[in-house]
Amino acid sequence: MEKIKCDLLVIGAGSGGLSVAAGASQMGANVVLLEGHEMGGDCLNYGCVPSKAIIASARVAHGMTQAAPFGVANAVPQVDYAAVQDHVAEVIAQIAPVDSQERFEGFGVRVIREFGHFTGPQEVEAGQHRITARRIVIATGSTPLVPPIPGLADVPYLTNETLWQLRERPEHLVILGGGPIGMEMAQAHRRLGSQVTVIEAASALNREDPELAAVVLDKLRGEGVEILEGARATQVTGGERITIDTEDGRQVTGSHLLVALGRRASTDKLTLEAAGIDATPQGIKVDAGLKTTNRKVYAIGDVAGQGQFTHLAGYHAGIIVRNAVLGLPAKTRTDHIPRATYTDPEIAQVGLTEAEARASHGAAMEVARFDIGENDRAIADRRRTGFVKIMVVKGRPVGASIVGAQAGELINFWALVIANRMKLSQVSGMVSPYPTLTEVNKRAAGAYFSPRLFDNPTVKRVVRLVQTWLP
Repeated sequence: MEKIKCDLLVIGAGSGGLSVAAGASQMGANVVLLEGHEMGGDCLNYGCVPSKAIIASARVAHGMTQAAPFGVANAVPQVDYAAVQDHVAEVIAQIAPVDSQERFEGFGVRVIREFGHFTGPQEVEAGQHRITARRIVIATGSTPLVPPIPGLADVPYLTNETLWQLRERPEHLVILGGGPIGMEMAQAHRRLGSQVTVIEAASALNREDPELAAVVLDKLRGEGVEILEGARATQVTGGERITIDTEDGRQVTGSHLLVALGRRASTDKLTLEAAGIDATPQGIKVDAGLKTTNRKVYAIGDVAGQGQFTHLAGYHAGIIVRNAVLGLPAKTRTDHIPRATYTDPEIAQVGLTEAEARASHGAAMEVARFDIGENDRAIADRRRTGFVKIMVVKGRPVGASIVGAQAGELINFWALVIANRMKLSQVSGMVSPYPTLTEVNKRAAGAYFSPRLFDNPTVKRVVRLVQTWLP
């Protein structure tokens, strides 16, 4: 058993853990990084990267069927599903060197390819290594949630971790779960030629503003995705095909089953009790500085139970570098963390939704909105579906909701505004190049000021008075 002492031990080589390890090591800390599975974690290997790659393939295929309005003949795409999966694998391979063991060893990080578990408050055992660290960061991420639905364990179901191993296109893909993963994969596979049925116990995309979700769901249904809402799965049976029975008596039979019912924090292998670390059903319990109940141990990213986003894990990593490496006080905030669902149209959100803002601020909250269909670039691109909603309190945005083309890109603007607590008056001073889709953000800000300027009798009287003075 090799005994190792270090300043910082990072458990998990996903996006958050890698960011902490790289930053701390390059600043001079002695860092050990444990990873018993794939470098790059879920995002690179099973989540964000492969899903966006297959969405890109699906977008190209769909575009071929929608070319006529641009003066180009429609065509029926010839989809080679194995080649699509090769494209996914190639995208992962191109990004993988950034997360590789060799790269981080080049930063001076000691990388040990083993799972770790606590044997004491500041001690972790990993394979033939016993590591004692001044500070420890748990960044083990999350794994697919597979509920105990009768019969599910007896059929060959897929998750986001195994979907990428398919070489033949599913004839009829049944998806359990109408959240972001389920809806993204539903649309992608429908566009690639599969029949698709989504089974959702509540309402699809139920975390999102219902007005935005309705736009996306209408589009998916229009493309042929069957979405069953209020349909709780009660039984799964297999054979040559897979059948799902629901609580309300409906039955769906398909060739493949994808379970997309959310994720759970990966804590099983850690023996947290040996280190005095408390956990909840959502993840490891942390304070505003991401410290666990063991003050020498931090938790970040999915495992910290504050949200399951790669960019949130990266943000947490910055907090840890300030706290545990530089010894500077730093606390997390959540109001400026955006999220996006990459359906077509996309949905993006930062800060409070309209319902949340009304609940928090009451009559003091106003909504400014702009229809993307009035944007000249959207008209030229024939991508006019969607709108922007800004929730404003006393001239300051507290939330932004966008549905439409490139909503995930457009929300960056409002994430910056809300992170820096800017006012809409500052936004209105921005000039966008014409014609760009980003103009919709400034136009949404303008929608807040328009009634104050153009429907204000006092302003009209002042303008008339000024006009009499002007030479």
